[in-house]
Amino acid sequence: MRALLGALCLALSTGSLADSLVINNVNGYTLTDQGVQRFGALHIDDGKVVATAPRDGFRGLSPNRLIDGKGHTLLPGLTDAHGHIMGLGYLQSDLDLSGVTSKQAALERLRQFADAHPHLTWIRGRGWNQELWPDTAFPTASDLDAVVPERPVWLRRVDGHAGWGNSRALTLARITPATADPEGGQLLRNADGSPTGILIDNAMGLVEGRLPSREPHETEAAFRSATRKLASLGLTGVHDAGVDYRTLQMYQAWDQQQQLPIRIYAMVSDLDTLSRMPGPYYGDRLIARSVKLYADGALGSRGAALLDDYSDMKGHRGLLIHPIKELKRRIKGVINRGFQANVHAIGDRGNREVLEAMISYGKPEQRNRIEHLQVVEPNDFVRIKAAGIVASMQPTHATSDMNMAEDRLGPLRIHGAYAWKTVINQGIPFAAGSDFPIESPNPFWGLYSAVSRQNHQGHPEGGWYPKQSLSREEALHGFTLGAAYASFQEQQQGSLEPGKRADFILIDRDYFTVPVEQIWQTQVLATYIDGQPVYQKPGL
Repeated sequence: MRALLGALCLALSTGSLADSLVINNVNGYTLTDQGVQRFGALHIDDGKVVATAPRDGFRGLSPNRLIDGKGHTLLPGLTDAHGHIMGLGYLQSDLDLSGVTSKQAALERLRQFADAHPHLTWIRGRGWNQELWPDTAFPTASDLDAVVPERPVWLRRVDGHAGWGNSRALTLARITPATADPEGGQLLRNADGSPTGILIDNAMGLVEGRLPSREPHETEAAFRSATRKLASLGLTGVHDAGVDYRTLQMYQAWDQQQQLPIRIYAMVSDLDTLSRMPGPYYGDRLIARSVKLYADGALGSRGAALLDDYSDMKGHRGLLIHPIKELKRRIKGVINRGFQANVHAIGDRGNREVLEAMISYGKPEQRNRIEHLQVVEPNDFVRIKAAGIVASMQPTHATSDMNMAEDRLGPLRIHGAYAWKTVINQGIPFAAGSDFPIESPNPFWGLYSAVSRQNHQGHPEGGWYPKQSLSREEALHGFTLGAAYASFQEQQQGSLEPGKRADFILIDRDYFTVPVEQIWQTQVLATYIDGQPVYQKPGL
């Protein structure tokens, strides 16, 4: 380990790209089209893989750097195929309500945050989930008023598809009992018609249009914080699902100065940003050639568009963010510009409408994507395969949603939900991610969920609908070659084959042989991009 750390520290201090590197004495794995390949040594030159070999297989070489891996497991760098970099960064400074188990705990955390930040004109945050609370009921503006009455408070639900505001925020947004529900949105109301303070999907824009813009220094600090964390978790790349024009400009500037700390495949967030781009952007560590669109909302807030009623709310079938004609216009416009259309769809109706549009306007070779593909009418899987659509799915959503998903969907529809094994068995390209900060960005949590379909306490016994569990190889493929294919980069990354970029990680246990319950506990020792270390575990 001392030799490993010495080489890491030297490379980090110089920041230079060494001509060649041999890392020897590793328990190496990489995926190829032929399956899992093992090796004991890795040879890299100018940031690309030259070859793999058994241990001591490169004894005759004289590289610039020679590292003894001390038997640690080495894997290809992992890519999260659906995350939100800036959302993760801002959560480091906003109020974080992730995991709170009662409304009272959420309000106490708000009280402490407000006291610690008296200078903030708006208090904003994210992460609450009423399904974790004893009564599972949505909270109200009056709950927030009891804690912070003078300053506006705006707190997004964990899925980002509902918001909770206090009365001051509703007043600034000019929301009254007479305010109509916007297209693709809903204001939850009391019996007398007054807004409760919960806004669903497009209705959130009424408040969020009043939020102050982030200052440039806040944006840069959030980006640095997020990318440091991502690299520490073994992520060498992220497909950033919703990048506005200002953020895209920042990414481009960093990329052109060769300062991007990880690889980013950017999905621009709106058609206005798309209209300002002369065409796709291909940089060193940044590619922007896709657009994030929305079909519907989320299951937890009952905004996902279903073909039939919610099982726990008769007469309600969720929301389409746009009328069908407008959704199709947007998908067609993205495809006609030569960009990949990546469309958020949760409910079986949302997925059906996106599928129909992609069949009408797209071609299989364009690799258009459905982001989440969470609830699917079983007959649609065959059509998804035929259309060449990529299934961009997030394993931890299943283990987070299993406490309420069957309540929403009932005992029949649930079999077409979170159906990763069905996707793979149908031959649909599968890319894995987390949707952070909704879920943890830790890819080993996602790998564990994919394999076990259990929470970290091992519940339920045997896994939640275990027929949809993946093998360890299938799960890892989703975070490596699957993610690379979903971004047209399978010839450049995703495996440690000759000629590909030398993105890899060293971890503290053997992913393929440890007991399943240990997968989520995996610790990353070091993360390399282009053969250069971008992270090393402190305190080694």
